Amino acid sequence: MSEVQVDKWGIAHIYSSYNNTIVHMTDLTGAETVAISSGGVHVTADRYESSPFAAMKSSNAVVEAARAKGFTGFHIRVRAVGGVGSRVPGPGAQAAIRALARGGFKIGRIDDVTPIPHDTTRKKGGKRGRRV
Repeated sequence: MSEVQVDKWGIAHIYSSYNNTIVHMTDLTGAETVAISSGGVHVTADRYESSPFAAMKSSNAVVEAARAKGFTGFHIRVRAVGGVGSRVPGPGAQAAIRALARGGFKIGRIDDVTPIPHDTTRKKGGKRGRRV
């Protein structure tokens, strides 16, 4: 009799702005955090927090923690700032996805979950805009 190995799936939430990249791994419900890592943990200067290198390092840290907890695959949810901010993910999103894919896990769905307002709130800067 052969043992049937049951897959253990999770969700990798990637928040990528132009200032930072955060990789957050949860179980399938999204309620239980498995691992979380930010770009700022892995680099020394603030300006490198959003870099692809920092995103790759934080993804690798999350992959190691997920592997230790027995996960075999995950779905990926990519999020940009959204709202009145940028709707395009930052420079670290692509590198984070690639690092997760190279981690040896099964990858299910890759979704964009950027919040897009249907009728937006007011952008900061006042009536005359940002005066430089």
